Amino acid sequence: MKIRRFMGIVITIIMLTTGILSGCSKGDNNTSETKNEDPQYAVSPAGQLPITDEKTTIRIMVPDNAVVEDFATNEFTKYLEEQTNIHIDWDVIPSSSAAEKLNLVLSSGDDLPDVIMGFGMSNSQQMIFGSQGIILPLNDLMEQYGFETKKMFEKLPIVKESITAPDGNIYSLPHTNECFHCTLPRRMWIYQPWLDELGLTMPTTTDEFYQVLKAFKENDPNGNGKADEIPLSGSPTGFYTGIDSFIMNAFIYNPGGDRVYLENDQVVVPYGKPEWREGLRYLNMLYKEKLLDPQSLTQDGDQLKRLGENPDTAILGSTAAMHMGVFSEFYGASNRWLEYKTIPPLKGPNGVQVAPREAYHLVGSGEYLIMKSSKHSEAAFRLADYLYNEEVTLRSTIGRPGIEWTEAEADELGINGQPAKWKQVMDWGTVQNVNWGQTGPSLRTNELRLGEVANSEKPLEVIMYDEAKNNYEPYQQNLENVLPPLFFSNDQAIEIADLSKTINDYVEEMIARFTTGDANLDTEWDSYIDNLKKMNVDQYLSIYQEAYDSKYKK
Repeated sequence: MKIRRFMGIVITIIMLTTGILSGCSKGDNNTSETKNEDPQYAVSPAGQLPITDEKTTIRIMVPDNAVVEDFATNEFTKYLEEQTNIHIDWDVIPSSSAAEKLNLVLSSGDDLPDVIMGFGMSNSQQMIFGSQGIILPLNDLMEQYGFETKKMFEKLPIVKESITAPDGNIYSLPHTNECFHCTLPRRMWIYQPWLDELGLTMPTTTDEFYQVLKAFKENDPNGNGKADEIPLSGSPTGFYTGIDSFIMNAFIYNPGGDRVYLENDQVVVPYGKPEWREGLRYLNMLYKEKLLDPQSLTQDGDQLKRLGENPDTAILGSTAAMHMGVFSEFYGASNRWLEYKTIPPLKGPNGVQVAPREAYHLVGSGEYLIMKSSKHSEAAFRLADYLYNEEVTLRSTIGRPGIEWTEAEADELGINGQPAKWKQVMDWGTVQNVNWGQTGPSLRTNELRLGEVANSEKPLEVIMYDEAKNNYEPYQQNLENVLPPLFFSNDQAIEIADLSKTINDYVEEMIARFTTGDANLDTEWDSYIDNLKKMNVDQYLSIYQEAYDSKYKK
């Protein structure tokens, strides 16, 4: 079957994560051995090492990773084999053609590996190939052998919820990365020295933000005698830098992405509501008074960063972004990025004040799938389960204890100010052959991430934690409004993809036109709503609703 739904290749580069040894150890379970369907090897009980009594080979297909020199000779691969007695036969696919290769392999059913890992297979494709009997449901294996997996589900129930299909099956194991500050990504950054120079306080409302932008424009806060200040800028293509990303949440909940969320268990979008219109009116006011940079509607992320890194003097007053490195240079010569601070969610004219919440970001689904044709499914599952062990996660994502990382000293504090668990010794991100570069299952909880020793020379993680904790967590959106990951049928996935592009391209276009005044909010709003209906926005929402109901309203 030819699948039109494209698949993303999940190769996340998120800065530091990890843990300390717990769980699996040799001989910690005395349950009798369980035989696999292949009589040539025996699998040890859950939580016990080695996994097989005889050396066992499983074949894993994986996309290449830019920071991994060679999966076959990698130090972590060697460590796994020593601990588990499982040898991995690697089938490494160039990442540029990985999606096409994966579709070809699955659709043909020929020469299937034991495991497909690191492709981030979509929920829809899991349903399709699971129902065809190509992907093995993991429920029974999880019940019998889920040692670390069960502990993960107990600690983070949202993980099991996210990966369970409407038919009750679990077709894949995830990589789990509970990045605290990533849950609250829609932020506004403002240049603190300008506030100080003009004697202004941090704005708390849309009216106060307007007054601050006006002061930036009129009062020469950079002191060069030129009217070169840009009070507010952004980019439609940058990392959370769209002009509606932060500001609209003072008028109506704007979760970003496809802007789909829940109201009383009904799937809705904000961009057809009266509150959205009022938010656009505010943006139009900023644009008309030249407080909003016209380039915000057209420039790319690199152009925005050039504004933030303007030589000699600062010219960028504020911008929405996930972090300062989007519009400035981390650890650059000027260290200007350190002088930008977050504005907490603004309170709008009707009292709306919300920080959108990426509640399900931690679950990278479709990371590890076992083929039903595999003769070593039990061993393959046990291997994945072992990867969720805390020390194993540290080894797979950072490297060897005592070389790339060490345990923290008793007096060392972590990113969150609590006693630290571990300390990074070597920088992460260059080509190496000691870890898997965050490919494959791992369990990186907040406890582990925030348990890294705080580095005063590289304070980014501490800053991001503090800004999220103090300025955004108090205003985070209720979980009941956040749409969880859904499983679509093949037909639904195709239709959703087509409708999503048509509708969201139009919404982006009209945000720009209403902001600039090219479209009039008083005379053209009704035709805008009519066009959304003609684009089948109701059908779009009904597909989401059907997928949501099939899983959560049985």
